[in-house]
Amino acid sequence: MSLARLPLPRHLLAACAAALLACTTTPGASGSGGGAGAAGGGTATSSGGGAAGGALGGGSGGGRADAGTVTTVRIHYPPGTHTLTLRGSRPPLSWNAGVALVAGAEDTFTFSTTALDAPLELKPLLDDATWSRGPNYTVAPGATLEVYPHFVTQKGTWSRRWPAVSSTVLGNTRGVWVYLPPTAAENARARFPVVYMHDGQNLFDPQTAYGNNPWLVQDALDQGAEDGTIREAIVVGPENTADRIGEYTPTASASYPGSGKGDRYLRFLVEELKAKVDAELPTLPGRADTVIAGSSLGGLISAHAGVTQPETFGRVGALSPSTWWDGRVLLTTVAATRPAPARPLAVYLDCGTVDDGQADTTALAAAYRTLGYQDGATLSFVVQQGAAHNETYWRQRLPGAFRFLLGPGR
Repeated sequence: MSLARLPLPRHLLAACAAALLACTTTPGASGSGGGAGAAGGGTATSSGGGAAGGALGGGSGGGRADAGTVTTVRIHYPPGTHTLTLRGSRPPLSWNAGVALVAGAEDTFTFSTTALDAPLELKPLLDDATWSRGPNYTVAPGATLEVYPHFVTQKGTWSRRWPAVSSTVLGNTRGVWVYLPPTAAENARARFPVVYMHDGQNLFDPQTAYGNNPWLVQDALDQGAEDGTIREAIVVGPENTADRIGEYTPTASASYPGSGKGDRYLRFLVEELKAKVDAELPTLPGRADTVIAGSSLGGLISAHAGVTQPETFGRVGALSPSTWWDGRVLLTTVAATRPAPARPLAVYLDCGTVDDGQADTTALAAAYRTLGYQDGATLSFVVQQGAAHNETYWRQRLPGAFRFLLGPGR
């Protein structure tokens, strides 16, 4: 597939030109003449930001600034032999012609103005011809906006990056799958949050997924990057081993011999795998940018990780979690959680209504609410009508989980 930017059809170009001349509209989500594409990165250092905080591609909030207040946009991108310009929705920028940026150290290019009295939509261009992909960025008067764009790459990449990762803690070896977002392919200055997801062989590839029915994580994140609804992120998916029940359960149950190795599995993730990931990939390593997520027993161990390893995993996604395990011991663990801030920053829970533990997950959501988690802010609990306990429905709910846990990309 060609990486070249496709031109807009002539009738769309004419429509855009007419709209600009009439001064009655501003560019749509894909920018003036920019076309739709995968969202680049950026972070507003003033007000604003997504639900997850510090979202790549985040815009600053609205409002007016006092006369003389400086508004700054910093573009971080290695242009090579190309040039970077900036266009925008109002003076001192326009959508018709690019404004040159001031080059600085470490591939940073700056635009500053004191003339802004209302929020400004903007987009960088390469050689004043190729628009950055994804929706427009927005900066408020007096704010500073950090932008990590990309211009060419259309989709993220995924692979079984590490076929044999050994664990001293567990005494075994497994493959680990990795998804890298679109911006990572061309912008070495960008850094990304990380989502650790269990059952890695089920996440991307129909050839390796259970029942040839993968989650298609890449589709959810690529689409979210393109329309700006999901912050770009790295996904790390360690495969399960033959000891899946043992590794994904936090306590030993007499009904399942060999169970209860969950804390050792989490030590593998934290002490061994995360260290490798942070050393070799462009990550944001802090707890606010580290998500753990899974389904069924993977949801159980994710929720357990959130309350026993909150200094590492700041955000938890538990899809159809096996809350029933060992007499619903997870409810006791959550209820005994240490006071904030030693808790997950956000928790996503869901289930279906067909043999999917709805009563147990409802009780789990209530346990989080008792701790002070608020629906729509720090807690999301989704019940999908008619949904059963399988990958088809987890795949359907995954984009919503990512939107809540990662926040928007603009």
